[in-house]
Amino acid sequence: MEKSKKAADKVKEQPATYETYAALPDDGNRYEVIDGVLELMSPSPTTSHQSILVELIDVLRQSCKSDYLIYFAPLDVILSDTNVVQPDAIMIHRSRKHIVTSRGVEGPPDLAVEVLSPSSRKRDRLKKRAVYEKHGVPEYWIVDPEARTLEQFHLDESGKYELIQLYENDEQVVSSKLSCVSFAVSGLFADVLQ
Repeated sequence: MEKSKKAADKVKEQPATYETYAALPDDGNRYEVIDGVLELMSPSPTTSHQSILVELIDVLRQSCKSDYLIYFAPLDVILSDTNVVQPDAIMIHRSRKHIVTSRGVEGPPDLAVEVLSPSSRKRDRLKKRAVYEKHGVPEYWIVDPEARTLEQFHLDESGKYELIQLYENDEQVVSSKLSCVSFAVSGLFADVLQ
């Protein structure tokens, strides 16, 4: 109980920084820092979320692992002192492997992926998208288990995300920024419970 109280008190301290976050006692919860606000993450992911994530990691590793480092949550991505997130999956080109440190990933990955959950839908679509955009993550995917779609965003010349493609059914996911990417979006949902 004492540990939980201390963690709850830390959540109220503003602005939160990486140091605040890193000093949290282990209370069994996961947190992120978004624009200096320490936010409690949703309960553990659903089985659908996990099935999709495992499938995604598998297809990315099959085609991209020679050129990219591929990681999945929980892993801290430290975009700034006041923005520390844990995307569901990320890819970092091996030429940029210097941003991978003992603390986590210190800088923007080449790709950030969020698989929506009922409790994370708004945060992933709005807050985290804005944070990834602000810190120059070149490509962002939102995977929606309910709609069975993958939304692909690229940063445009002005540094804003543009929806490049909405993939559904058997459409082939490809990327002009990540040439190794090529898979049928329907495969991500093959093991999702109906």
